[in-house]
Amino acid sequence: PVFAGMNGSAIENFSCVIYNIFLMNCTWQAGRDAPADTQYFLYWQKSRDEEEMECELYIKDENFRNMGCIFQNVSIGTEKTYFLVNGSSKDSLIQLYDEYIDLYKIEILTAPLNVTADCTRDSAGCIITWHPPLTTHVEEPRCFQYEISIQNK
Repeated sequence: PVFAGMNGSAIENFSCVIYNIFLMNCTWQAGRDAPADTQYFLYWQKSRDEEEMECELYIKDENFRNMGCIFQNVSIGTEKTYFLVNGSSKDSLIQLYDEYIDLYKIEILTAPLNVTADCTRDSAGCIITWHPPLTTHVEEPRCFQYEISIQNK
């Protein structure tokens, strides 16, 4: 059965973020009732057409337990991405954790590029220009909204 395993042994607080355009970092905490020797393994599937892959670069805690993963060269598609974390222990069966995530919802965008301010002394004020942030999935610059905060006048 899918939910086989000791209650409270599945991971908790699973979270992923995409940053610097193509890097993704996922982290979690050990289940509150997981045996001390529990080791966790993260698998992900970007779309139904692609194979499920295991994390290649785990983040480990002081006890060498896998507590996160760093992914490189991540591209954001239109389908939800499937994540699964299972575990193993010599003492008991470990419950699995799974979740579907829209990757575009977890992306932290870079700042706008080439920000310039051209100010004059007359009443014309300043003209501020910039280029949209880099992203792997937004092709229309008009999809972005910006807010300018002027600190000193």
